[in-house]
Amino acid sequence: MAKDRPETGSDGLPLPILPPDRDGRVWGRMVRIMIFTPGFLALLLLKTGEPTSFGITVELLMLACAAAAVGGLFIASQAVGEGGDHSSRVGIWSGSLVIELMAVVPFLCAIPALFHELAHSALLHGKAPAAAATAATAAAAAAIDTSLGASELLPAVALLPFMLYQLAGFGTLTYIVPKAANWVINIVILGLVVAATVTNRQANYDTEKTVVVVLVVVMAITAFYGVLKLRQMQMDFDLRHPTKEAKEPK
Repeated sequence: MAKDRPETGSDGLPLPILPPDRDGRVWGRMVRIMIFTPGFLALLLLKTGEPTSFGITVELLMLACAAAAVGGLFIASQAVGEGGDHSSRVGIWSGSLVIELMAVVPFLCAIPALFHELAHSALLHGKAPAAAATAATAAAAAAIDTSLGASELLPAVALLPFMLYQLAGFGTLTYIVPKAANWVINIVILGLVVAATVTNRQANYDTEKTVVVVLVVVMAITAFYGVLKLRQMQMDFDLRHPTKEAKEPK
């Protein structure tokens, strides 16, 4: 909470603890990153992947792009001067919440499956025809097709600093829900992402789609609730903000 932000309202009751002021320019750059990066990876996957296994991954990447664009709309609505209303004062916070939950989470969920698909792409690692391949070519092709093993899960490690971001008080959700609820939501995120990764590697695509749908629905509901909660908190803060007494003219 900002140092100059009052803690007690005009009625003597505690004021809502709003997120700290954030730089809209930084979040504007984040919007561009979350639009172009997933879109590029989706095109790369469409170029090299197999249709039976990359469908839900491309959908997650496209959701990340679209959600980042919507988050940018919230950020652009932020009031930078006087004359703003309750909604425009929470534009950056609302946009950051949408990006965190509906862009970053689907992106992190898609990355392990995307890397697994690229590592096993028939287009990238196709073997030469047996009739035309020499012994050296066959040996090289076999070496290329060797499984990467557990190292394929390295991109999933990015989920750990995101959990730290959410649970250590950096995330916008920290200011919207109680601490226990914040832990529950993020544990659910972690569990669903892990489940989606496991089912993808097992080629159980129907179960993967179900898990991903549950994840997206949970994120959408949480983001929807969070934006409305932020607006309600700002309204409460503005209504009970202690007004400064006017100085007497000298």
